[in-house]
Amino acid sequence: MARSLLIVGAGTYALLAYEIACDMGQFECIAFVDDQKEKAPTGEMIIGKTSDLYALSALYTDVIVAIGNPEVRINLLNQIKDSTNLHIASLISPKAYVAPSATIAEGTVVEPFAVVHTRCAIERGCLISAGAVVNHESICEEGVHVDCNATIPGYKTVPAKTKVSCGTVFED
Repeated sequence: MARSLLIVGAGTYALLAYEIACDMGQFECIAFVDDQKEKAPTGEMIIGKTSDLYALSALYTDVIVAIGNPEVRINLLNQIKDSTNLHIASLISPKAYVAPSATIAEGTVVEPFAVVHTRCAIERGCLISAGAVVNHESICEEGVHVDCNATIPGYKTVPAKTKVSCGTVFED
């Protein structure tokens, strides 16, 4: 079966997810669901709401939650896992570097020019933004957002749902 992707959300993160998914070249069809908007950031119509995900799982294979709020993102990932047969995808830009020994959990987005180095663990639902560096043997717990050009030094653990702001170095 050809892979198809549902993007949950219709804001900036959804457009970012769409562009990365297109760059990956793995999905024949990409569509959006959102509970508030009628049009996707690409200009297409939204095909449903989050309450429609179970029904849409008969037509789509994969899903990504592209919402900035970590509480909402993780709650939706849990609902999707519990109530649909959709595969929770991770989107990794072909322009990012992910070390072979690193692990990327489901529901994570790794943007262009991000670096996830040796033996790092990126847990589910994380956002690793453009130019961010997660250095060797660090852990980003569930729902973490490492924003643009932020750095996680080696051997650090970033607590769940933490946002590491643009251009900063994470200090625990």
